[in-house]
Amino acid sequence: MSGSCFAERIGDHLDLTEVEQKALHRLEERERAVKRGGVLVRENDPASEIFILRKGLMMSYVLLDDGSRQILRFLFPGDMVGAGGLVYHEGPETIVALADSVVCPFDKAALSTLMETHPRLGAMILVYAQIERVALTDRLAALGRTSAKARVAALLLEMRNRFRVMDKTIRGEFVLGLTQEEIGDATGLTAVHVNRMLRQLEDDKLISREGGKVRIADEKALTRAANYVDRYENLDLSWLPGAR
Repeated sequence: MSGSCFAERIGDHLDLTEVEQKALHRLEERERAVKRGGVLVRENDPASEIFILRKGLMMSYVLLDDGSRQILRFLFPGDMVGAGGLVYHEGPETIVALADSVVCPFDKAALSTLMETHPRLGAMILVYAQIERVALTDRLAALGRTSAKARVAALLLEMRNRFRVMDKTIRGEFVLGLTQEEIGDATGLTAVHVNRMLRQLEDDKLISREGGKVRIADEKALTRAANYVDRYENLDLSWLPGAR
């Protein structure tokens, strides 16, 4: 693979200089394959590396005292993975591959150098951290205040929108790539309840499913039902420092 997957992500929002692109490429010089089901980072293990997800799909989760799992985020190509380890000696979450994946590992010190040399790129890392924080706030509010149907609908929209960042041809139909148990662990529902909500969304003619694919049949109605806001849209980047 050539180029920088992270640079492509940032390039959706900024016109990167050649120097900035080369700096981001240096973060992705090494590659590591992770098979589906493989653990990249385990909660409470030493956290010395950060990663850019180059290919595939991953999730982060924590295990609760009763043994249940709460999925925190789904991770897509171009995402910085394991960044929570920047401020802790141990990883605060477990990160697992949901599909055969490729990550690019780099040391924490490399990120320090990048931020010092290219403050605009450092600011964009802060931007993505804030997007994730707000999206997690939305998820927290949904878990406490919205219906099971709304939670599942919001997750479907979020997955479609994130896949579309890397594949602009995606419109209404996409391969979800998640089991009903994984959807449940992300939305605080049982797999049985998830199945019931998916069928209800189909009965309401908001989505259809076939062969592992989900088609959003009525996006406006689904968005209303989900109380969903795409946090990757309508960004204010006017405050970013200039390129060096």
